[in-house]
Amino acid sequence: MQGIALLKKLLVVLACTVAVAARADDIEVRNAQLVKVDEGLVLDANFSFDLNPRLEEAVSNGVPLYFVVDFELTRPRWWWLDEETVSRRLQMRLTYHALSRQYRLSTGLLQQSFGTLQEALQVLQHVRNWLVADHGVTLSDTDYVAAVRMRLDTTLLPKPFQINALTSREWRLESPWLRFKYHPPPPPPAPVETREPATLRGTQK
Repeated sequence: MQGIALLKKLLVVLACTVAVAARADDIEVRNAQLVKVDEGLVLDANFSFDLNPRLEEAVSNGVPLYFVVDFELTRPRWWWLDEETVSRRLQMRLTYHALSRQYRLSTGLLQQSFGTLQEALQVLQHVRNWLVADHGVTLSDTDYVAAVRMRLDTTLLPKPFQINALTSREWRLESPWLRFKYHPPPPPPAPVETREPATLRGTQK
C-alpha cells in the first residue's frame, strides 16, 4: 500500500512538472494600466518572458521575430453583445545584425540598437505611452473592460520557419489576455464666463 501511495505522489509531481514545463515559454502580463493624457488614452504594460534556445538561435542567425501587443476596450451591455470601443495592435520587430553585432528593436519608424539580447528584451517587455485612443474617441461615464496580451506572430516568420511553428511548441510564445476594469475620469469643468454688469461698465467710461 505504501508503494502505491508513493507511486501516486510521484505521478502527481511528474504531472505538475510537465505542466510547468509546457508553460515555461509563455509570456506573463504582469500589470497594465490606462492613463488619460491630453492626446487621448495611453497604455503602460509590463510583460515577462525568456526566449527559449531555439528562438535565441533563430534571432542570432538573422531570423526576425515579430512581437505583437493586442489591446481592446469594450463596454459591457447586459441586453446585447459587448460594444467594442477600441481595438489596437502594436508590432515590434526584433533582429540581429552580424556586421554591427547589435540587436535592433523596431516599432514603426522608431528603431533602437542594443549590445545584448537581454537589453533588447528588457525594452521589449515594457510598453510605455502607447496611444490606444486619441482625444476624438468619446467614452461614456460608465465602466469599460480593457484587455491586453502579447504574442509572437509566427505568420510573419520566413516560410520554412512557419512550417516549424505549426508542429513545434518551441516556436509558440504568447500570453493570455489580461482584463481589467477602466472608468473614464470626469471631464474638466467648463471655464466660468464672467461679465461685468452694465452699470459697472458705464461708470468706467
